[in-house]
Amino acid sequence: MFRYIIRKIAYGFFVLFGVVTVIFILFNIKPGDPALMLGGQHSTKEIVETIRKDLGLDLPFHKRYGFYLNDLSPVSIHNVKEKESIIYLDSSKYSAVQLFNVSSNKSIVLKYPYLRKSYQNKRSVAQIIREKLPDTFVLALSAILIATFLGITFGVISAVNKGKFFDNISFIAAVSGMSAPSFFMAAIISVVGGYTWSNQMDLPVLPFVFSLLAIIIGLLSILIKSNKLINLKTIVTWSIKGFIIGSGCWLVYIGFYSIFSLSDWPIISSTFAFPGTGLNPNGSLVELNDYTGDEEYHWENLILPAITLGIRPLAIVIQLTRSSLLDELSQDYIRTARSKGLSKYKVIVNHALINSLNPVITAISGWFASLLAGAVFVEQIFDWNGIGHELVSALKNDDFPLVIGVTIVVACFFVLINIIVDIVYGYLDPRVRLN
Repeated sequence: MFRYIIRKIAYGFFVLFGVVTVIFILFNIKPGDPALMLGGQHSTKEIVETIRKDLGLDLPFHKRYGFYLNDLSPVSIHNVKEKESIIYLDSSKYSAVQLFNVSSNKSIVLKYPYLRKSYQNKRSVAQIIREKLPDTFVLALSAILIATFLGITFGVISAVNKGKFFDNISFIAAVSGMSAPSFFMAAIISVVGGYTWSNQMDLPVLPFVFSLLAIIIGLLSILIKSNKLINLKTIVTWSIKGFIIGSGCWLVYIGFYSIFSLSDWPIISSTFAFPGTGLNPNGSLVELNDYTGDEEYHWENLILPAITLGIRPLAIVIQLTRSSLLDELSQDYIRTARSKGLSKYKVIVNHALINSLNPVITAISGWFASLLAGAVFVEQIFDWNGIGHELVSALKNDDFPLVIGVTIVVACFFVLINIIVDIVYGYLDPRVRLN
């Protein structure tokens, strides 16, 4: 087991090395000169050259790459005497401990990885990430919790009602969620939840009338036939079917009314006022009070972006839970449990569901890391002050240290989560270690 863990950790370091190398190459072959950006429009050639020398941009590519790896590595070599050296052990940059000397002026040191300073504001990249990462982490965690709870719930309902109405509805919802781009859904949810529905929304009466009619017709049919029991599940099914049919009729009427300028039919176009959400279309978790200057937490601003970010993993979790649970329900031990007289609830929750969650947990762990990287569009639209918002600004301004710093942090989350999942699998199933 120990060798298995060491091997996975080593693979993780190779992945990080590849990420750093690819990003470094891409930024160094792209057009543009950060020194010109920092110098401004009225900078002279001498000023630009000074900036390039200060940033190390005047060095050959292989030396810049080597020096950057030296800064990132926890164990590195530094010059401890010559301040003019590019690898000088500057206490303002490195928090390091000298291990041993390799020459009269160079030593091997143990230090925190140095991500350098931002080209835009000369602040430490590590400090910027420390400030922005918690907001993105809270957003991603909230989104994955929403997706996990609702996804497993709807997945179980779909599996239990295979081929029926709820199963078909959840399949349509899952496909729609997987197909919808994050920026598109973010724009819609921001406008609907933050603007249109903020104070009050006028909802059409027709879908609710159809929902009530469906319940009445269903109850009458059961009373006439007297061969079927009435339960809450049946009533909810009728209600949803009637609501969907009524919504379709209302949308058709609105379409024809807009295209052909039909006369108004109050029975179809009637609406009623529905209380608003009271949410803002944009805003961050922590905001400064304009009067006192104190930081204030606005947890309500988390609702809309968390729902938006959780839509795609929610769709995946629904389908994974459904398919995995259906496989477990067909196993022999489930038939044995049923033959012993266990209730349907105990068979599903205490036996089948627990054994079907392995692929779901794997998907959730991968999606959590993906949400940290994929929150860029959502943070931009909702003006969420997170690491994605900072990354977009850095890309616009060719801020190489900040871009690669954010990329490394996100890659570390990917690698760390995958290592943890692999180790847990290796512990639970020895066949994984053997393979």
